[in-house]
Amino acid sequence: MNETLIGGITSTLIYSLLGTVVFVLVIYLIEYVTKFSIKKQVVEEGNIAVAIVLAAVIASLGMIVSAAIG
Repeated sequence: MNETLIGGITSTLIYSLLGTVVFVLVIYLIEYVTKFSIKKQVVEEGNIAVAIVLAAVIASLGMIVSAAIG
């Protein structure tokens, strides 16, 4: 019982860390490919379209990490 719990917690932490690293890399990749700052577009200029695309990226990466854990 205890070994499976520790194994589950360990795999969850690994997948969470991996998901976070992939998320950061994807954000940098999006900024590199589009040649503009996502923060500037969303926060300063209020670009809703960029915010929706960013939300879709976050949701899709969350689903991928969730599927990998389950």
